[in-house]
Amino acid sequence: MDKERLEIFRELLNERLKTILEEAEKTVKGMTNDRDSFPDPTDRANLESDRNFLLRMRDRERKLIGKIKEALARIDDGTFGICEECGEDISEERLKARPMATLCIGCKTKAEEEEKQKEKASAT
Repeated sequence: MDKERLEIFRELLNERLKTILEEAEKTVKGMTNDRDSFPDPTDRANLESDRNFLLRMRDRERKLIGKIKEALARIDDGTFGICEECGEDISEERLKARPMATLCIGCKTKAEEEEKQKEKASAT
């Protein structure tokens, strides 16, 4: 992949990282500044449920931050866009959709099929 395309992906990844970090900061501020007091147990339970959902989303984003940083490191070391399994190029369409991808679509499909087989085997 040429340097111009790599820089486009670097910008895309950095923008996504910035957005995630901004949202995380908003969440922390919202939870620390939240002084809502609900005497009604149902309202309180609803608030707690919403907070738990938000925290689960932020945890997923925390994991995504690691993947974004790894993708940026691959850009730096020259391995970005190369499938970790077969060594072939990952299509730009796939990288546009998921710039953190480490597997080409063929290897990812194969890995998902193997995972389904393992799930079926463990369920029986």
